[in-house]
Amino acid sequence: MNRLKVVPALLMALVLATLALGWMPTAVAVAGAIPSAVVTEHEQDESRQSLRFRLTLSAKAEQAIADLGLETPVTGRVYVVLSRTDEREPRLQTGLTGIPLWGVDVSGFTAGDSVMIDSDDDAVIGYPLEQISAIPDGSYFVQAFLNVYTTFERSDGHVLQMHLNSGAGQSVFRAPGNAHSMVERLVVSTRSPRVVDLDISQVIPPIEPPIAGEVLQQGNPPDTERVKFVKMRSDVLSEFWGRDMYIGANVLLPAGYEADTDTYYPTIYSQGHFPGRGAPFGYREPGDDPGGVRDFWLSDEAPRMIAVSIRDANPYYDTSYSVNSANVGPYGDAIHNELIPYLEEKFRMIPETWARVLSGGSTGGWEALAMQIFYPDVYGGTWGWCPDPVDFNYYQIVNVYEDTNAYFTEYDWVKVERPNSRRPDGNVRSTVRMENLYELAVGPDSRSGGQWAIWEAVYGPVGDNGYPARIWDPLTGEVNPEVAHYWLENFDLHDYLRKNWSSIGESLRGKIHVATGEMDTYYLEEAVYLLEEFLTTVDDPPAEASFEYGRRKPHCWIGYSPEREGEDLSNVEFLRIVADHLRANQPAGTTHTAWYR
Repeated sequence: MNRLKVVPALLMALVLATLALGWMPTAVAVAGAIPSAVVTEHEQDESRQSLRFRLTLSAKAEQAIADLGLETPVTGRVYVVLSRTDEREPRLQTGLTGIPLWGVDVSGFTAGDSVMIDSDDDAVIGYPLEQISAIPDGSYFVQAFLNVYTTFERSDGHVLQMHLNSGAGQSVFRAPGNAHSMVERLVVSTRSPRVVDLDISQVIPPIEPPIAGEVLQQGNPPDTERVKFVKMRSDVLSEFWGRDMYIGANVLLPAGYEADTDTYYPTIYSQGHFPGRGAPFGYREPGDDPGGVRDFWLSDEAPRMIAVSIRDANPYYDTSYSVNSANVGPYGDAIHNELIPYLEEKFRMIPETWARVLSGGSTGGWEALAMQIFYPDVYGGTWGWCPDPVDFNYYQIVNVYEDTNAYFTEYDWVKVERPNSRRPDGNVRSTVRMENLYELAVGPDSRSGGQWAIWEAVYGPVGDNGYPARIWDPLTGEVNPEVAHYWLENFDLHDYLRKNWSSIGESLRGKIHVATGEMDTYYLEEAVYLLEEFLTTVDDPPAEASFEYGRRKPHCWIGYSPEREGEDLSNVEFLRIVADHLRANQPAGTTHTAWYR
């Protein structure tokens, strides 16, 4: 047996005691179809009383990984995932409030190699249970998992090992090319020392197997009657990351596009997470579920426009946030200098400012605002719903400029843990510390593919090791004021507007529209209040921006219906609002009038 090199990682120093209480033994129905895990005596130290897992990579899995164009021997991260139920594979039950997992980085992992997952090993990080020994006696289902990394020799001189998006956004436990073991039954008992053997033998297949000349990045969905899927190699991203990098778009065409070959159309860019094979605004092709946006989009009353969602999953997350950043790379340039010009050449889009508008919610809400703000002369209006933090005085509920610790509000004798997520009635679902520790277990150095990881990657500078400089210590929550200052100078949208309003204000006049719930699940409304205070009082020039708040509405609320009093805005109603905005701002004398209905 070859000896596997285990890459050092961070030791989890905080025990999530409250979560551990939720793992008291309960009765589990064991499905007979699932094989039992092999349990062997520990060969080297029989005096130890700890449960451990030995993960071995099969030749079949390594070959399948290589066949998909991924690097072998594998550098990556291996996990053991444990569940009480087999309703879904354990890997598909992971999450902030999900099941226990333990992870460790590996390198040089090749067929026949084994790595031991032992929570006495300082490199192993677990969540929500720090120690494997904290698993109560009982019956469980267990699965091993392997996240495959790719080597990036970046143009800034740093060499990084990260997961290359493989057509499923940046979802670690669903990504094509990653591998796992079969699900096995496990009976946990403290009566004897033991090692559980798990063979990593199954590789997640691509959603659409690439044909000759295609790559996994951004997926390869086939065109449909109304939705066209575009993908292109980006020169600027490839130069930055030191390897071929791709970006794409899902383009929803209006009814009559094929027949009216002389007509050019305005475009709405619907921003957000990786859209996969989906169409903007939930459009479905005939034959799928009827009704909603599809019926409206194809009707005579629908405004004729083109809708676009961007596929820009990257090594950190399932979207780039559509801006240039030190860690993620020049995605702002890739979108505005490569992708949009390509789309406007390939499709009959009106290549004028008034005819390009933006919308998006949550991550997409921040993107829609940032693209309008940083590129004020490119777009003619934006609707940013429940946006990610637009002012880092409220980074969710943390003030990175003044708070010394992100995880706790500290008083003389008391420390109160900060909430991360809540229900509209105020009940807390998770804390800031919990989610950061979960992401740390999934991938240290901002490699979790999670929300806090991408924020650090987009907003922050490059750290000494080539990965994002941490805004706070992931174990203790201690805030780094130097990193916070970098955030302020580069990506605090409110601060950017204040500093640059005299030069960009006129280009943004009447273009910014924001809506959010007053009980946003992630406390995002607080930063919006600060942005509103500025944009509704500035008068040189006036912003003419609009803000709307939903009483007791959670994430991601987009506004009230203008037609149905007290009810929420629908996609169909929003598309009518966009059409009215485009008509109102269409320059007099423009030759592009045939789209108007």
